[in-house]
Amino acid sequence: MSNWQLDPYHTQVEFSAKHLGMMTVRGHFADVSATADIDPDHPEAASVEVTVLTASIKTNHEVRDNDLRSSNFLEVDKYPQMTFKSTGVEAAGPDKWTLNGDLTIKGNTRPVSFEVTRYGEFNDPGMMGHRIAYSATTKIDRRDYGLTFNMLLDGRWVVSDEIQISIEGELVEQKAPEEAAPTES
Repeated sequence: MSNWQLDPYHTQVEFSAKHLGMMTVRGHFADVSATADIDPDHPEAASVEVTVLTASIKTNHEVRDNDLRSSNFLEVDKYPQMTFKSTGVEAAGPDKWTLNGDLTIKGNTRPVSFEVTRYGEFNDPGMMGHRIAYSATTKIDRRDYGLTFNMLLDGRWVVSDEIQISIEGELVEQKAPEEAAPTES
């Protein structure tokens, strides 16, 4: 097993919800970190921990972003982080796994399963390092996490209860200090 960390420059954590049951509103979190213990030859033994800073939410609309940060939704002042901690990995086909774990939003922890696909592996000991790219998707019911605010407008709910989450990222192997820098004698 090796220690791996998410490359913040090559990571996207996105979500989507329906507005009035019609248009899909998409957004992302800009500040995400993750660490993982992975053996590339035995990914079913991996463990992953992810932290998302809730105030980093962006939907390309400042008023909506501020509403999502408010007590109506994420309450970022009280709950500055969302976390995911894996509890197990199951093979689901060639380069595919189910990543099970506990997702915590607003102090509410629920089990969730991500469908994970391995995009590829790249090993450049010089500049880019040893990295593996993955995608992960799931759907959650926001009400399970205390995100219950909604309004009925002309017989339609303003925000869907189902939220889709999509993650793409590259994990980079972290060399042990004795491997990373040769010592001089």
